[in-house]
Amino acid sequence: MTLGYDGRLYILAFDHRGSFQKKMFGIEGDPSPEQTETISDAKHLIFEGLLKATELGAEAGVTGCLVDEQFGGDIPVQAKDSGLILAMPVEKSGQNEFDFQYGEEFGEHIERFDPDFSKVLVRYNPDGDAEMNQRQTERLKRLSDWLHEHDRKFLFELLVPAEDAQLERVGGDEDRYDAELRPELMRRTITELQDAGVEPDIWKIEGIETREDCQKIADCARRDGRDGVVCVVLGRGANDEKVEHWLRQGAPLEGYAGFAIGRTIWWDALKGFLDDKLDRGAAAQQIADNYLHFVDVYKQAEREPAAA
Repeated sequence: MTLGYDGRLYILAFDHRGSFQKKMFGIEGDPSPEQTETISDAKHLIFEGLLKATELGAEAGVTGCLVDEQFGGDIPVQAKDSGLILAMPVEKSGQNEFDFQYGEEFGEHIERFDPDFSKVLVRYNPDGDAEMNQRQTERLKRLSDWLHEHDRKFLFELLVPAEDAQLERVGGDEDRYDAELRPELMRRTITELQDAGVEPDIWKIEGIETREDCQKIADCARRDGRDGVVCVVLGRGANDEKVEHWLRQGAPLEGYAGFAIGRTIWWDALKGFLDDKLDRGAAAQQIADNYLHFVDVYKQAEREPAAA
C-alpha cells in the first residue's frame, strides 16, 4: 500500500468525547444511557450540518466526517452511505499519554466500522517525559504497522504541549511558544516518530503562524521518499480569524491537502440549539455555512503563489 494520500480533504471534526460531555453538557464521569442519548443527538445535529453542506455544494469525495464510536450512533454508517470520507479515533479520550480506546480489540473495532482513516490524537514533546514518549511510540508503531498491513490509512493528530522550561524561555507567553518554539519541536517529533517506524499517511497539525514554517513541516513529513504524505490543518477551537490565518499559510504549499476543523465550526450553533436560541434547522444551517466558509477560504488561499 502506497504511503500517503492523493487529493483534497476537508474534515468536519466532532470526535470529541470527554471534553464534549463536560464542557457542552456539564457531565462528569461515565454518562448514563439517557445522557449518552442526549450527547449522541447533539452529534447527529452536527452531522446534519455537514449533510446540508453537501446539499449546498460541498463535494462528497473530499468532505470528511471525523466522529467517534462512543457517541456517534449510526453516523458512521450514514456518512459512508452518503459518500463522505469517514475518519474515526482510536485513542482513549482526554489522556495525556496515548493508549488504545478498546485495548487489544482495537483492530476489531476498526474493521467493524471500516473507516477511510483511523485517527489518533497524540501529545508528544521531544523534550518531555522520555519514558512516556517511548511507551507512546511503541503503541503507535504497533497501530501503524497494523493499519498498513491491513491496507488502511493513518491520520495522526499531533499536539506538542509546552514543557515548563520551554515556556520560561518565552516569558510564559503561549503565543510566543507557538510562534517561536513549537514549529521546530513539531519537526523533531515527526522525525523521531518516523525514525521509530510510525508512518502516518496524513499529519493533522496545529496551526502554524508563517508559511515558511508550514513548508518546513511539510518537507519534514515527506522526507526520505515519503512523497505522498500530506498535512491538514486543525482548528484548535480558535476564532475564525485565527483559523483563517493558519489555513492561508498552508494551503498554497505542496504537501498540504486541507483541514480538520471542529469546534470553530459547530460550537456556537450547537450551543444556540441547546439553549433554545436556534431551532434544529437553523443550527444545522449555521454549521453548514461555517464549514463551507472554511472550504472557500482554503480554496482561495490555494490559488495564491506559494512564495507570497
